[in-house]
Amino acid sequence: MKKFYTIASSLLFLITAHAQYNSLRIPDTLSGTNFNLILKDTFAQYRTGNQTITGAVNNTNFWGPTLIMRKGASVSMHVQNNLNDSTTIHWHGMHLPPIMDGGPHQIIPPGTLWEPYWTVKNQAATLWYHPHLHQMTQEHVTKGIGGFIIIRDDAEAALALPRTYGVDDIPLALSSRRFLSPSNQMAFSLSDNYGDYAMVNGTQNPQVSLPKQVVRLRILNGEIQRGYNLGFSDNRTFYVIGNDDGLLEAPVAVTRVALHTGERVEILVDLGSSTVGGTLDLKAYNSTTEIQALTPGQNTFGWPGLEGHSYIPTGNNGPLNGGLLNNIDFNILRINIAAATTNAITAIPSTLISNTYWTNADITNTRTITITGGNGGSAFSFNNAFFSLNTTNQMVNLNAVEKWTIVNNNIFGHAFHLHDVAFKIISRSGGNIGTTIRSYEQGWKDVVWIPIGGTVSFIAKFDDYFDAGWPYMYHCHALTHEDEGMMGSFKVISSTLPVTLSSFTAIVRNNFVAIEWVSQQQINIDNYVVERSYDGINFQPISTQVASLNDYTEYSFTDNLFDKTKTLLYYRLKIKEKTGAFSYSPVRIVKQSGKAGFDFSVSPNPVKDRIYIQFKSADNKAYYAWIYDAGGRAMYMLPMPQLTNGINISALAKGNYFIKIMDNDNKETVTRKFVKE
Repeated sequence: MKKFYTIASSLLFLITAHAQYNSLRIPDTLSGTNFNLILKDTFAQYRTGNQTITGAVNNTNFWGPTLIMRKGASVSMHVQNNLNDSTTIHWHGMHLPPIMDGGPHQIIPPGTLWEPYWTVKNQAATLWYHPHLHQMTQEHVTKGIGGFIIIRDDAEAALALPRTYGVDDIPLALSSRRFLSPSNQMAFSLSDNYGDYAMVNGTQNPQVSLPKQVVRLRILNGEIQRGYNLGFSDNRTFYVIGNDDGLLEAPVAVTRVALHTGERVEILVDLGSSTVGGTLDLKAYNSTTEIQALTPGQNTFGWPGLEGHSYIPTGNNGPLNGGLLNNIDFNILRINIAAATTNAITAIPSTLISNTYWTNADITNTRTITITGGNGGSAFSFNNAFFSLNTTNQMVNLNAVEKWTIVNNNIFGHAFHLHDVAFKIISRSGGNIGTTIRSYEQGWKDVVWIPIGGTVSFIAKFDDYFDAGWPYMYHCHALTHEDEGMMGSFKVISSTLPVTLSSFTAIVRNNFVAIEWVSQQQINIDNYVVERSYDGINFQPISTQVASLNDYTEYSFTDNLFDKTKTLLYYRLKIKEKTGAFSYSPVRIVKQSGKAGFDFSVSPNPVKDRIYIQFKSADNKAYYAWIYDAGGRAMYMLPMPQLTNGINISALAKGNYFIKIMDNDNKETVTRKFVKE
């Protein structure tokens, strides 16, 4: 007991000694439909002595600008990677095509410009963007690469809510960092899952002046692993008005709100009765006593940042599961009360918006994902499988309304994140939260906390976008767990294919045709018959393959016996069930000359500022385009490029370049050379 008192006293002295407040940095904003983001390595002076190497976006040294978009707008992103590392940028919470999503498959090499685009379909919400390169996410996020996205819409605009950015509407990205001695560099080993010093928007010991009125805080848990149990130093009531993916139906009055990695919450705080010149602290109530109050009578182990002890930093990596902020209550943000603004919001609204949620009656498919691993310090996984870039773990039909059930084991708690679509939590069971769906969890979510021994079910509709060639992700948003492989991928496929098929392609390669298909839900399938035709009418069987007993199987067949004098070849797949019934896939047409009929030319060539693509066939469409310099270094990455107005290459230096285009149907590529004058 005496030893504990000494440690606690030392920690209190250390925290007090560093209580010199710094002005909270509120990120700049970018608005409109075109967003230029430059990722870069830079420096910041966080500690006495050496500067700390950081990563940032645009004109900052940590974190990036807040992107403000409107629902319904068509937005174009221009992401220039000037880092020394390859990276990705994921638009967390955004509903968009998978090829634009920025997951680990969308690798942006150093010096490359990536240009995704999409139509904003999300309702008003607080989203964010961050790197997502497999096994590098923790390092890149630790360095400070990321930023907020604010979506606005008419329904939110009609409400009497604070929305003057930087005045009564404040974004707060919560995180913490550990600094190594003597270099002062941020630690990002897998042992460094908890930081020693709290930061908000990259500011240590931050303070902000807020007006004496109702203010809105948009709070993101941008941590590596730590969870937050948020409240105010005077235990005042505040009001949750929104979570991950939009506003709730009505404000929810709370004195504490739990927030885990990747989750967002929007709250209203009424400062109207506060005294100008007074102060208030936003705090993390993360001590064992407080977490036990959050989950009364239950085991608190598994709350990230509660396990282990508080350690005075040594300047070294680790200790694993320990840190200065572990298992204590600590201040996050000092709020100084200032005079009210004109046209101030002074009341908490009684209602917000009307949400329509999917229910059990809408469910068309169910699936269960089990959290595995973690024993003896081993890595966590899903269904005993670690993430692989070359494996698709789940196949989802377009417009399916699915119930996903995530089952946790008895090792640790996890924050489960689903890309692309928002979901509605419908049940909890087990674990230290029990059956309670907290009132502020009732809205649209994309991250859900799953405690030790807990099971959570949610419903989501997978609408608007499908792509048999490009996946979305699901993963634990504790970045250490994610980087170690606690991640899976899923593809949304067109329902025009038979239910057992997720893809079917036929592609000319040299002197043969590669026929490939992927099947799922094939328990009742006996075999697959590949059929060929030269006129698209009369088909003949050329290969039969017995259906696998596995739920998901990739098949292939090489046809090198076709008539070489024929220009067009037609292929289809006959799917024979064990009952004798059968169905057919759509027909795939390939052309022997010109690589499945796909080819293009470039003009003008030489070119000064803009190149135009002329396809040989009006049926051709680009799935992806890359521009490389003469040394093979990627300069531009253009997913589903819009080629009507050409490609602006004016920023390229004079010299020789190559453009490679992948066609949309057969994923065949053709490369052409051009000269930049």
